[in-house]
Amino acid sequence: MRLDLQVVRLTPGTSAGWVPAGTQALLYAASGAGSLLVDGEPHSFAADTAALLLPEESWELRSDVETEVAWVTAPAPRDLVREQATLRFADSDEQRADENRTFRVLFETDVTQFVGIVQPCRAPDHSHPYDEVGYILEGQGFAHVGGESSPIGPGSTFVLPREQVHCIENTGPGIMRILGVFHPSGSPKQRSYDEANHEAGLASE
Repeated sequence: MRLDLQVVRLTPGTSAGWVPAGTQALLYAASGAGSLLVDGEPHSFAADTAALLLPEESWELRSDVETEVAWVTAPAPRDLVREQATLRFADSDEQRADENRTFRVLFETDVTQFVGIVQPCRAPDHSHPYDEVGYILEGQGFAHVGGESSPIGPGSTFVLPREQVHCIENTGPGIMRILGVFHPSGSPKQRSYDEANHEAGLASE
């Protein structure tokens, strides 16, 4: 798998570093407030803000309060460019996956970073044609993976190799929000296998 997910919890103060050569970093502030300097250029970095860091860029994260960041690294393509370093969730366009799910794509290189919004439900079992890592931002429920079920809530993480059959169940009563990053890039709607479509096909035979 090309993706590595870490959850970074910061106390008020400053952390700094640089992105290794050949690597890209996709960040998402799950909570907190502060600023992010990218090669010396300042950006606001509060809750529900995403960031894309390029290879060999220096960064400095200044947290004003306790801050939690989902930090995903992946190998970077040689021609990697970006239009902006940070992007707020509220400024991304909402797209519909089905009657119970919407999503907003944040950054897209050869990987895709997005936030999915799931209404209370259990989706049909399915799989994707990409590797995916995820972080639960909001909501409670279960991850059903490989015939086993695990409770999930804010701060929970998951790793799904491509073609792994799974589903996320939101037990409510409110929405569930999930940060996801997957490779190769594409749409969160993509399915290799979908139980609902499979059963519909069997019923029509």
